[in-house]
Amino acid sequence: MPSRETIADPLPQNVSGAAENLRKLKQLERALGTVVRGKAEVVRLSLACLIARGHLLIEDVPGVGKTTLAHALARSAGSSFHRLQFTSDMLPSDVVGVTIYNSHLGAFEFKQGPIFTNFLLADEINRTTPKTQSALLEAMNEQQVSMDGRSYPLPKPFMVIATQNPVDHHGTYPLPESQLDRFLMRLRMGYPDPASEREILRQTGPVHGSPAAVMTAAEIEELQAAAPLVTVDESLAGYMLAIVAKTRSHEALALGVSPRGAQALYRASQALAMLEGRDYVIPDDVKRLAVPVFGHRIAVWSRTAAGQRPASAALHGDRIIGEILQLVEVPL
Repeated sequence: MPSRETIADPLPQNVSGAAENLRKLKQLERALGTVVRGKAEVVRLSLACLIARGHLLIEDVPGVGKTTLAHALARSAGSSFHRLQFTSDMLPSDVVGVTIYNSHLGAFEFKQGPIFTNFLLADEINRTTPKTQSALLEAMNEQQVSMDGRSYPLPKPFMVIATQNPVDHHGTYPLPESQLDRFLMRLRMGYPDPASEREILRQTGPVHGSPAAVMTAAEIEELQAAAPLVTVDESLAGYMLAIVAKTRSHEALALGVSPRGAQALYRASQALAMLEGRDYVIPDDVKRLAVPVFGHRIAVWSRTAAGQRPASAALHGDRIIGEILQLVEVPL
């Protein structure tokens, strides 16, 4: 790892520009912190996901603030926002839109669905059927929607923030691997600490707070454009690939991390370094992000009476990723 002095201003912007980016990020982080109590790490990683142009999956039991975090992130960013409550009877057209005949024009026209927004909150995404879940795939990967042979671009920035209940809860449809791989990160909220829960207990007013908008969509795009310019040393790139390789050869894993997953870790590390006020990535950035970025991209072997089969990555994946981090040598 090169010393700080050997990096000669890797960002093509002046010092004041980098400082302004950091100021905006801190302002956004503080706005989120006024609504999401006692979850500083979750808030920071959510912002890293946004700056890395990723999509976020928030998984945990009901009532711990998943929807509150997603709602606050969209509102504080000052961009367009739609919320979809996913249910078992929802159709793909309820998400992307539908083509209807306009009798006045004498032609068919496309009526845009709620996916045409900067931030889409897909609440309880695993309570709808796989057919409707798949309606998000093209939008998440290519930022466009195809309908009747035509493609319609989505607004920029575009981010899907999905919440889901644990897969063993009643009435859920597990997300397929192809859908999970589109999410840059999967975060778990966890229960709040006693002091934060006391604040929540005494909170009055709406359940979901609405922080003031502290940024515009154009400013978010500027930050997203700056993130890929953060320096990643070759030794750190090799470190990331070594972790990825271990997931593919680990005896407890039936499915390792894909090349898309490796790219996700690279981009997320750059975004996290920006949030930490650095223009270069360090090994600790990679370690902090390995579980959120890789945990949902692997499948664990589970022994049953019939033999071995892949089990839910959510049950054991985080622990195995932690073990792999202990096995891979950290670059100096």
